[in-house]
Amino acid sequence: MLTRNRLTLLMGLALAVAAVVFKTPLASSQGLTISVAYVTGELPVADPFSELWNQATAVEVPLSAQIIAKPIQPATNIKSVTTRALHNGEEIALMMEWADPTRDESVLRVEDFRDGAAVQFPLAESLPFYCMGQQGGDVNIWHWKADWQAAINARQELHDQFPNMYVDQYPFTEEGEDALTAAYTDIAYLTAQAAGNLMAADVHASPVENLVAGGFGSLTSQPLERQNVQGYGEWSDGVWRVIYSRSLASAESDDVSLAPQTVYSVAFAAWDGSNEERNGTKSTSQWVSLQLADFDAAAVSPAAEETP
Repeated sequence: MLTRNRLTLLMGLALAVAAVVFKTPLASSQGLTISVAYVTGELPVADPFSELWNQATAVEVPLSAQIIAKPIQPATNIKSVTTRALHNGEEIALMMEWADPTRDESVLRVEDFRDGAAVQFPLAESLPFYCMGQQGGDVNIWHWKADWQAAINARQELHDQFPNMYVDQYPFTEEGEDALTAAYTDIAYLTAQAAGNLMAADVHASPVENLVAGGFGSLTSQPLERQNVQGYGEWSDGVWRVIYSRSLASAESDDVSLAPQTVYSVAFAAWDGSNEERNGTKSTSQWVSLQLADFDAAAVSPAAEETP
């Protein structure tokens, strides 16, 4: 059986070989530290343009294509993300920004793919592989999805994309004038939804999915009651700004817990739907450091923003 250190070494060697074969430069983020500034009061969890974000130092994190697991797309579009982070002693808010000229937020057509971004934290004491972790080295992933965000803002149905579609009847639905919007008489006919599959939910409470992974092919959505990460994404003038927020502490073993004056590791990923990026076809960073500032009596509060 491979030990964790040998597995990490083999993954590193495979990554180096793949980089040579596909002529893909690897982005190095070694030495970067994201400082999580302390502020008092509520965090700007749904306001990417809040003045409070100026209290956090912006850190640009380089990304490169994932070239270990198939399908491999060496020419991913997103080369870096800019990160900022705040905490108030109870919650953390982390914002990612990146340039993207296209706003891809619908997957109703089979040929369309969504934009997305993810934050990843190691759950093991020693750092696992930065792409999805590894056996014995799980990672907690917060995955924001542009289509989930769009559905929260204004839900779209299939007939919104195909206005000329016609359906005379769906079986097992209630009688009504419009077959397209008729509700099913029993949720058992919607098998995925009846089984509690998060992907089949009519409405998502958050555009962020909370997941755990321990290597390629092991990505697992946490149960509905453990979907505790909130999010907000906004596209403006060719730039996505996505905010993740959650309580600092979590009692769940598959969740990262954070505390002030402690250094953690974090990695980032991003997808450009217009480049047909999805699943493992993405841009990723290596591990960078994340440090939460201690409580500071002189911290900026939301009320202080309005003081002339």
